[in-house]
Amino acid sequence: MTYTGEVTRGGAPDVRDLAGLTVTKVSVGPMDNNAYLLRSGDDQLLIDAADDAGTLVALAGAAGLRTIVTTHRHADHWQALTDVVAATGAESLAHIDDAAEIPLVNRTLRDGEHLTVGDATLEVIQLVGHTPGSIALLYQEPAGPAHLWTGDSLFPGGVGNTRKNAANFASLINDVEHKIFDRFGDDTWFYPGHGKDSTLGAERPHLPEWRARGW
Repeated sequence: MTYTGEVTRGGAPDVRDLAGLTVTKVSVGPMDNNAYLLRSGDDQLLIDAADDAGTLVALAGAAGLRTIVTTHRHADHWQALTDVVAATGAESLAHIDDAAEIPLVNRTLRDGEHLTVGDATLEVIQLVGHTPGSIALLYQEPAGPAHLWTGDSLFPGGVGNTRKNAANFASLINDVEHKIFDRFGDDTWFYPGHGKDSTLGAERPHLPEWRARGW
């Protein structure tokens, strides 16, 4: 079946096989948060244990989890974190600037740090503005496009909510433009914290519009 990235709470996950990495996307919780299970070989990493712990533990299955990464400190992205850690023994990671407001963090992350999932490598990219320690995770597919898990920092149609704070918006739009759009090509696929996926090519023409409207 062709991956679409369209998932609903209680519905089936969507699975995408990349070179060196399998991505399973599922929607959890009343805010339809996306959680992503990344697998390489027998190793698995979960991005955002957002809610519905039973769903996430079942998704990991017998292979279990070695790592959980929380993209940022907002509570809808970590409601199931302690339960999933208790069930799997996974190590909980988050950026150092958000870690104090996440209930369980075993190790903190910094911009530019690298994580591994089996033979796959993920790069941590800090995107300041939605929260101080919001991060995206980058996977560069061998001989293929880049893939980004952007939390609530980048969505189809704009950057994440900065609650009309002009300084936070300026920080976020600058980071997204310079650390994401300036660095990666139009075929880069990104997977946000809620809703549908998109590509940088589909969103790039709208960057001036996002800056002008201020959100």
